Amino acid sequence: MSQTATRPARPAPPRAPAAPPSAFRVGLSRAAFETRLFFREKDAVIFTFSFPIVLLVIFGSIFSQELEGTGLNVSQLYVAGLIGSATMTGFQNLGIGIAMDRDDGTLKRLAGTPMPPAAYFAGKALNTLLVSAVQVVILLAIGVAMFELELPSALSDWLTFAWVFVLGVLGASLLGVAVSSLPRSGKSASAVIAMPFVVLQFISGVFIPTADLPDWLDRIASFFPLKWMCQGFRSVFLGDAGATLEATGSYELDRVALVLGAWVVGGLVLCLTTFRWKGRRDG
Repeated sequence: MSQTATRPARPAPPRAPAAPPSAFRVGLSRAAFETRLFFREKDAVIFTFSFPIVLLVIFGSIFSQELEGTGLNVSQLYVAGLIGSATMTGFQNLGIGIAMDRDDGTLKRLAGTPMPPAAYFAGKALNTLLVSAVQVVILLAIGVAMFELELPSALSDWLTFAWVFVLGVLGASLLGVAVSSLPRSGKSASAVIAMPFVVLQFISGVFIPTADLPDWLDRIASFFPLKWMCQGFRSVFLGDAGATLEATGSYELDRVALVLGAWVVGGLVLCLTTFRWKGRRDG
């Protein structure tokens, strides 16, 4: 009686290893993590959103006189200026936050993981974009409700708002990443980074119209992006009447785009050449 030999079953072919998630997907995940982390810090959330509101309400209520020959009032200038300041929030938040991440060893640990470095910065930038956008919406709502600010009806004005906002957030975020390497420790980051930001607000048209500034201060401010952000937002929300308040009598939107674009490129170069994953004490 013949017996048929039983052939051994062939082993299943090995599965191809799953492709790692793209840097874009990891960046989105990191942004969600950064956002959850931000909103868990109740004190920081309250301060971040309430500070520009308090400034707008106080300054807008005290200095509410009309600007002769324009049909505008000083309060509306403050709305546009503080929107510019909110757009540059990333400079301060990222500069201080990354310095603290470096100081407590978070950056060092992340550098040893498979996470693409770009995902960390994308997460920070997207979180900054969200926080700035929420601030801008709140400031606009207060401007409309309390200070007779009229929202533009022309699509071209909103397109101008969009590119000024995006270029401003990108430039401010990259600059924040670059300056995060300046503080010697996380504890000193607030003092090192917050002070220049406060000074920039006063010389860049956030609280004082640029036409009222000495020429030498206006020239210094023109090297930095905040002045041009504020100028771009004034063109959107103050219209042609507000152009007479500018030092040149014009919003110079072509120059606004040029300077903000240059800061995006320059900020990227600074990040690539100065950023450190380790603190000074780590060698």
